[in-house]
Amino acid sequence: MFQSRPCCYCILCTLLGLAITWLMLFGHAPAAHAQEVSFIKEVAPILKENCFACHDAKVKKGKFDMTTYAGFRNGGTKDDPITPGKAKASILIDVLTSMGKDRMPPKDVSKPLAKEKIDIIAKWIDQGAKLDAGIDAKASLVRELRSRWQPPTPAPAYKFPNVVNALAFTPDGKSLVVGGHHELLVWDYNTGKLERRILTRAERTYALAYLPDGKLAVAGGRPGQEGDVRIYNIQAGKPKDLGGVPTVDGVNDKDVLLQIVADADDSLLALAISADGKKLAAGGCDRFVRIFELPSGKLEQSIENHADWVLGVGFSPDGKKIITGSRDRTAKVWDTVAKESVVAFPEANAVYAVVITPDGENGVSACEDGGVRMWAAKPQTKQGKSLGSHGKPALRMAQWIDPKDAKKSLLASSGADGTIKLYNPIGGAALKSGAGFTDWVYAVAISPDGQLVAGGSYNGEVRVFKVADGALIKAFDATPGAIVKVEEKKTEDKKKVEEKKK
Repeated sequence: MFQSRPCCYCILCTLLGLAITWLMLFGHAPAAHAQEVSFIKEVAPILKENCFACHDAKVKKGKFDMTTYAGFRNGGTKDDPITPGKAKASILIDVLTSMGKDRMPPKDVSKPLAKEKIDIIAKWIDQGAKLDAGIDAKASLVRELRSRWQPPTPAPAYKFPNVVNALAFTPDGKSLVVGGHHELLVWDYNTGKLERRILTRAERTYALAYLPDGKLAVAGGRPGQEGDVRIYNIQAGKPKDLGGVPTVDGVNDKDVLLQIVADADDSLLALAISADGKKLAAGGCDRFVRIFELPSGKLEQSIENHADWVLGVGFSPDGKKIITGSRDRTAKVWDTVAKESVVAFPEANAVYAVVITPDGENGVSACEDGGVRMWAAKPQTKQGKSLGSHGKPALRMAQWIDPKDAKKSLLASSGADGTIKLYNPIGGAALKSGAGFTDWVYAVAISPDGQLVAGGSYNGEVRVFKVADGALIKAFDATPGAIVKVEEKKTEDKKKVEEKKK
């Protein structure tokens, strides 16, 4: 019995020794087989967020374009910033971790890159700095990242007010389509009830325009990320419930999303459809105005005629000219047939919105100084006629052309003064106004029959007025989940003030 115990002890020692040896030899094996860092999924997003602003194809500081893998590895005026397999020997890691003047991003641009992000890049380099399979080394990383991005599902109820950047009456005039956060919202303005939600890829909607066939063209995007113009059938699709509201997928459902007309690297802010529905024009942050043929979606012209964001665009009644307004303080008319500039009308401030009058004779611009001015849409234009002023920035305009008598057409402007102003675009006479907004009015629309005008504001408030006398039809909060309607809230606030006085 006693002789067997030493034997067991020796066996245990042997097993323990083998275990220690195995740990010494293979204990770190899992690290060697750690999951590889993906360049496109993990590294490229860090570079885009922190480096592309200074090192893209346009700015290219140090002749260094990082927006393609090939350009990134080229290094610009310096050598390849990467030493595959050796992060500590790589120039990129040196400049990211530097405490001196050579630090990237530069101290006057932003804070140092977070350690965890530097660690991801270092790990990728140590693993060989590989480019993901299936991606061309010369492909735009911006577009590659964009194609992989998926929009979030909107919250059933918003935590913050819905900023109304665009709205439009439906063709039957019974509802209002309002831009939301990654969605379009269809409201019954008579009841203030949210009837339908249409999910969109665009984070923000900046312009809405109905085509003659009832389809809806939408311009928008994600600021600094992407922009697009898409055409929807908002009545199609199989609705699902979102916050108690029928909701359809305008991102992936081909019955709802009918066509992607324009695709840009930044938000598209302005949109117009020609009177015959055969042309679509769009402008935005990249300064270009693009004209497309419908229904094919073929790009006919790409016009770089402004030095800053294009904020407004509109067609002449015959579709042969377009008018554009820009943050560069000019409004311009372009001949789409001759493909040449007709006139440039200088303003003292940014031009937020433009239209060409129903007779095709004049341009109208709404500006940051609050002015709404009419001027001749032909060469040698020197000064304009004031139609009115909001006193604060005039932000948007909408025009309705009377199909029976163009002289009875309407022009509406909205402003930071919380009002909607109406004019006759032919004679220039001021008509009734709509007031009572408690914030900047970023959007305005006229009903298909010309009887109503609606506006939407920064705080989500939507108000609908009669054109004839300016009487308020309805006011409501166009924020999903909002319970207290605008007029009810005002009454409550008034009661609170009166109670405090007592």
